[in-house]
Amino acid sequence: MPSGLVDLRSDTVTRPTPEMRRAMARAEVGDDDYGEDPTVNELEERFAARVGKAAALLVPSGIMANQVALRVLAAAGTEVVAGRRQHVVAYELAAASRNSGVQFHTLDDGDGTIGPGAVAAVVAAADYHQPATSLICVENTHMAAGGAPWPIEALRAVAAAAPGVPLHVDGARIFNAEVATGTPAAELAAPATTVMACLSKGLCAPVGSLLAGPVDVIAAGRVERKRLGGGMRQAGVLAAPGLLALSMVERLAEDHARARRLAEAVASRWPGAGLDPATVRTNVVAFRPPTAAKLVDHLAGEGVLAQMIAPGVVRFVTHRDVDDAGLDRALAALGATP
Repeated sequence: MPSGLVDLRSDTVTRPTPEMRRAMARAEVGDDDYGEDPTVNELEERFAARVGKAAALLVPSGIMANQVALRVLAAAGTEVVAGRRQHVVAYELAAASRNSGVQFHTLDDGDGTIGPGAVAAVVAAADYHQPATSLICVENTHMAAGGAPWPIEALRAVAAAAPGVPLHVDGARIFNAEVATGTPAAELAAPATTVMACLSKGLCAPVGSLLAGPVDVIAAGRVERKRLGGGMRQAGVLAAPGLLALSMVERLAEDHARARRLAEAVASRWPGAGLDPATVRTNVVAFRPPTAAKLVDHLAGEGVLAQMIAPGVVRFVTHRDVDDAGLDRALAALGATP
């Protein structure tokens, strides 16, 4: 992060660890577009096993992972069911309609989940001259809902509500969900056809996300990755820190604890901001202060970076590069808010 600043804008600002930099320098490489990079292959195999799927594909970004899943699983001219505040709906610049020719049928996701009854109703509407549903997307953890993890029972219920319809889990922070709930990522992904995860957020890798699923789906995804310009060559230099990232999952609990402290400070300072600290179980704190833009400006003046993710909504995200000293500085800046 910029020198002297406490950067709470996102966990994407994490820097690779010294061990990751060394691993990049000594990585064994090949041409990944030909499937010949041994380090990429190892990462894909290890991630697939970690999330309980048969195969996986390394892509440059989480957005590409989601878009590849849409292109493989969703049919043009159909609907994709998703929560209205999910990343794939609200934060990917309408990529789904441009890349895949689909439209979203959005459902309320105030608590980060969508209801199985609502999902079943959308699927059934195809019998009444409404668009067919070709895919259901969920986000775990749900960023806009303050990093809320999905209860496994709720996820199973959504999958059961639409038998025969593929389910994609945008698991950019699924390992945060694993740590917060104590449920292994493989179990969290079990109801889904595909699951993606980012290695470049709380896990500190400099680049990379992975999409996992059945062998045939991932083989088709490899074609779509190339069509989207994501085919890579000697990508082992990126996969090597990714392998180390998968060993850093347990550390995420530290980020969760620091986020809870931030949430408690916010709730104390602004009781009407709509934030219950008990709901902050991972590393995202989202709330509505009385004057959001002024708060962000004030914090910047104190050397603490934050951002707004919607009109009036401020977000803090904790990560490895925010230690206890940085957290204390952020708490002091909050306490000094005019």
